[in-house]
Amino acid sequence: MARFFKHLLPFYLLTPLLLSCQEGGEAGDLFGQWRLSGSDTHYVSFSGSVTLFRCLDKGQVYGNFQHVGDSLFIQCFSVEGERRDTTIIEEAFGWKPMNNIRLKITTLDGDRLVVSSGQQMWSFCKY
Repeated sequence: MARFFKHLLPFYLLTPLLLSCQEGGEAGDLFGQWRLSGSDTHYVSFSGSVTLFRCLDKGQVYGNFQHVGDSLFIQCFSVEGERRDTTIIEEAFGWKPMNNIRLKITTLDGDRLVVSSGQQMWSFCKY
């Protein structure tokens, strides 16, 4: 019986640590997959501090992001240095420059994300 409790004790000690971990980490309310409204091919995913931009007909690009207050800072990078990667971000999504994106978050709730830059706005729905 003592052996049983000896093996059970670490489980009870580690359970609060496991339960305190958040699924999205640093992503907070951004965590998950978002689809650009009005498009069936443009998606953005946030997890931890990593973002993934997918354009189904063009490819995908990874980046790092920071969510500070009502601002979203994104640094994209091209793994293979292809022009196609820059095209996905700068032309398909309309965010320039690819390696220094600064967006204002105007709406962020459970199923809607609206970001803006200057006079342009982009609306995303949770996917």
